[in-house]
Amino acid sequence: MEKFTRLTSVAAALPQENVDTDQIIPARFLKTIRRTGLGKHLFAGQRYDAEGNENPDFVLNKPAYRKAGILITLDNLGCGSSREHAPWALLDFGIRCVIAPSFADIFYNNCFKNGILPIRLPREQCLALMDDASHGENARLTVDLEKQEIHRPDGEVISFEMDPFRRQVLLEGLDDVAQTLKNHEQAIRAFEARPSRAWVPSTKQAGRPQSVIGGGGEQV
Repeated sequence: MEKFTRLTSVAAALPQENVDTDQIIPARFLKTIRRTGLGKHLFAGQRYDAEGNENPDFVLNKPAYRKAGILITLDNLGCGSSREHAPWALLDFGIRCVIAPSFADIFYNNCFKNGILPIRLPREQCLALMDDASHGENARLTVDLEKQEIHRPDGEVISFEMDPFRRQVLLEGLDDVAQTLKNHEQAIRAFEARPSRAWVPSTKQAGRPQSVIGGGGEQV
C-alpha cells in the first residue's frame, strides 16, 4: 500500500458523533470485493438525494472540499458493523487521514491495514481543527507522521500519540501480506523449495497399515 509520511491537504469537517460504517458506505454498495470504485458512494446517504442528485449542503459536495485528503469528525467514528469497505471508500475518495476524539476499534484497525492514518485528539483540538477546515482552500493542514505532528494554518503545532509499530507500518507502506513477507520471506521460500515428495501422504502410520472402508462398509 502507499506509504504515509507527510500530508498537506484541505480538511473536511463533519461535526457529527457516532458516524457508523453504514453512513460511511451504505450496505447496498457492498456487493464488490474490489477496493476501488467505492469513493463515489462515500456518505451516499448524505451526499445524494433520493433521485441521486448531489446535496449541495453536504461538505464533500462543496467545491473547496471535493479533493479533501483529511476528514475531521467527533466521537466514535466508524462504529457499527466491521465492514472493511468503509476505509476502502474513504481511501478511494482520496482521504488519507481521519481525525476524531475516538474510533470504533475494528474501524481503527482497518484504517492501518489500508494506508489511512487515524489520529485521536481531544475534542477541543478537533473542534479547533474543524474551525481551520471551515476556511476551505485558504487553510490547509499538514500531518507529519514521522514527527507525529499536525501543523495548523496559524503555525500552531499539535502533537499526537501513535503506537510505534502501527506508525512504522504506515511509514513503510506495509499491509498484512507485506509484513509477512518482510519478516518471513526467507522461511517461506525455503518451505516452497522443499521437494514435493516430502508432503505426499503416507499410507502407513507408525509402521501399521491404515484401515480402509470399502464400498460395502466393511473394513479391508
